[in-house]
Amino acid sequence: MPKISNRQVALKPQDLYVLLALLSRSGAAASYPELAEQTGLAVSAVHGALKRAAVARLAIFEERRPVVLKPQLREFVLFGAKYVFPPVWGTLTRGVPTAYAAAPLNKAIAPSSDPVPVWPHSKGTVRGLSLAPLYPSVPEAALKDERLYAMLSLFDALRSGQARERKAAQKLLEEFFL
Repeated sequence: MPKISNRQVALKPQDLYVLLALLSRSGAAASYPELAEQTGLAVSAVHGALKRAAVARLAIFEERRPVVLKPQLREFVLFGAKYVFPPVWGTLTRGVPTAYAAAPLNKAIAPSSDPVPVWPHSKGTVRGLSLAPLYPSVPEAALKDERLYAMLSLFDALRSGQARERKAAQKLLEEFFL
C-alpha cells in the first residue's frame, strides 16, 4: 500500500508573532532582517513564518515585501487564534506583565488581589502567575517595542482572560487593524 503523506500546512506560534510584528509597524515596509531584529527570530524563521502566513491567506507579498491582509488577520486574531494557541499557565515567577496587567488594558481593568499574569523574564519587574508567551523571544521584543507589546498583551487577554477582559481587549485590539 502506498504511503500517504500529510502535506497540510499548519500555523506555528511564531507565525502569528511575526504577523503582529509586521502589523505593529503601521504599514511601514519591512525586510526580513528588520523583522528578525524586531522579533528576535532568525531571518530564516521569519521567512518560514511569512510563507506559512501566505499559505493561510493572512499575508501576501507585494514586490517581494510581506504585507498583512488586515481583514483576514483581524478575524483570525479576534475569533480563532485563542483556540489554536491556548494559554499555558505556570507557577509564580518574576516577569513582564501581560494581559490585563499591561498597557493599554490595565487602564480599563482594575487588578484584583490575585497574582497578575506575567511572561517569565529575568528583566521582569513584577511577580505574578507565569503565562507562557506566544514565542520565547516575546518578552524581550515587548520591552523594546511598546506597540508590539500592547498587541501581544491584548492577545494574551483574549486567550486567557475572563469575559470582561476579553471584551475590552477585543475593542482595543480592533484599533490596530484600522
